[in-house]
Formats: sequence, C-alpha cells, structure tokens
Amino acid sequence: MTDAANVIAVDHTGFAVSSLDEAVRFWTGALGFTLERQSEMGGDFLHQVTGVDDPKVRTAIVKAQDGYVVELLEYSNGLQNGTVPSGAGSIGAAHLALTVKDIHVAIARVEAAGWKAKGNPLPIPGGPRKGTLVAYVSGPDHITIEFMQPTAR
Repeated sequence: MTDAANVIAVDHTGFAVSSLDEAVRFWTGALGFTLERQSEMGGDFLHQVTGVDDPKVRTAIVKAQDGYVVELLEYSNGLQNGTVPSGAGSIGAAHLALTVKDIHVAIARVEAAGWKAKGNPLPIPGGPRKGTLVAYVSGPDHITIEFMQPTAR
C-alpha cells in the first residue's frame, strides 16, 4: 500500500509530562539530547487542533544527536486529566507527528478507516512553523497522530 494517506515523513514524537523541568533534565542529562527551545501556548488555536479543553501548555523541544526531535508538553491541567493516555493532554500520552502532502486527504483517509479527527486543521499562527497546517486524529487505544502539512515554498 503505497502513499495510502500520503504520509511523506515522520516529523517528531511528543510526550505529555507532569513536570517540564524534570523531563528536560532527563532528556538532556540522562539521554544526551540538546534543548533546542521552550515556549508556552494555549487558547482557541490549541483547543481547535488538539481537542483539549482550556489548553495551556509549556513546551520544550529536545533533539537527539542524529537530529530526531522529541516534543515535551506540560499541560496546565495535565494532572486533572489523569495518567491514562486517553487524551492529548494526559500524563504519559504520546503522539506521533507525520508530515503529509495534503492534510485533508490524510484526515479523510484515516476517518474512512474508523479513526476520528480530534480537531480542525489550522495553520500554526507564529514561530518557525508559521502557516503549517496541523490537526490531530485518534484511533484505537487512544493513539494520537498529528498530521502536519508544511506551507508551500
């Protein structure tokens, strides 16, 4: 099955954590990743993309020596969400981000397979990936995939 959902690359892996500071220390100190950047975000954009109610999140991007990127996310209401990875903001929940050619085709394809979009595809409003369309979909066992469609260059 080639080009089934038109995935062209794996972008990053994300993990919701209970303490961003402790997670950064672990990933950089114990695993040797480098801290690339930290930020905070929230509001309607994040709610629309992730489906998380009242989302506020602190994030850190850490990178492996080979360039593989891991995103660490500390949601302000993470402990209230619980530790069972049933939602994007739950402690221990992870998502795999995939770069796609057409986000709408990718969502239609996974919905046809019985998965569900958690939010609407929206362009990232600022930062290094401004304009990239993003959306989350969820499947069996609450596995979350983020589709990312970069802007045309």
